[in-house]
Amino acid sequence: MNQPRNCPRYLTRREFVKLTVATGIVAGAGSAAWASAPDAEIPRRALGRTGEKISILGLGGYHVGTQRDEELSLRIIRSAIDRGVNFMDNCWDYNDGDSEVRMGKALRDGYRAKVFLMTKIDGRTKALAAKQIEECLQRLQTDHIDLLQFHEIVRLTDPDGVFAPGGALEAVQAAQQAGKIRFIGFTGHKDPDIHLRMLELAAKNKFRFDAVQMPLNVMDAHFRSFEKKVVPVLVKDEIGVLGMKALGFGAIVRSGLVTATECLHYAMNLPTATVITGMDSLKILDQGLEAARTFKPLTEVQVAALLARTAEAAVTGQYEGFKTTSQFDATTRNPQWTG
Repeated sequence: MNQPRNCPRYLTRREFVKLTVATGIVAGAGSAAWASAPDAEIPRRALGRTGEKISILGLGGYHVGTQRDEELSLRIIRSAIDRGVNFMDNCWDYNDGDSEVRMGKALRDGYRAKVFLMTKIDGRTKALAAKQIEECLQRLQTDHIDLLQFHEIVRLTDPDGVFAPGGALEAVQAAQQAGKIRFIGFTGHKDPDIHLRMLELAAKNKFRFDAVQMPLNVMDAHFRSFEKKVVPVLVKDEIGVLGMKALGFGAIVRSGLVTATECLHYAMNLPTATVITGMDSLKILDQGLEAARTFKPLTEVQVAALLARTAEAAVTGQYEGFKTTSQFDATTRNPQWTG
């Protein structure tokens, strides 16, 4: 895929470290500018220029809609919040909307005020986006969403729909002006060049996103790397970096090359505001919380060792199927969601 014009060239890791140091974030060495207050069990970091502080571990919304017992879903969500996780991820289409319904129930009884709530929409037209926003609000049982993101920006044509006259951005900005949305971002898992095109088109339209979500993991560093191509742009522009797929839906851990904790620590070591991960059981929740509590900035030697261990396995993208196949592209299978 050709790189869009005016996008930065592929950065070396040394150049990336220099950039993050220059912008006040140190990746992989020394003390971190994102360090938590000493009395916080789960560290929190700044979300770009928003003024918000969010937990370095985010609760993935898809997985809390997969339990056969809804009460278990609610227990996982509330347990995560009680133990320091304040970033809630979700999406209009997760489990046919059931993930939002369950999260809405879990956020009753004062829990809504304790979290930074994010969800996503698929609609690319103004009318469809507006409809999906209202459905999200109803399911989540809230009068506002802290961060609303355009979901699955996975095709080079997706940015055009968002920014076109009568496109989705018009609906989102109208909802923001009405107080229903606080911040605006986008997500995607396919190719960093598509993210760069979305950012480039935003700049042409004199618009700046508040946050951007993307896969960040030990394999990504070697293949179609969001870490190397997109993260430096976001850091420079003070746009919040949201990491996802740190474990690659478990595929990276199943490779036998790294542990789940190493995967989470690697992603947390980047200039991520939060690392969103699926926690579909109380055991997996415990695993994520322990990784967040024990995280310490990795040294350059530690980072180099992890990257050396995964380099050969990563080059074909076999452990990042969300980049190389359509298996994870829900909007491709359901084009009616985008309009």
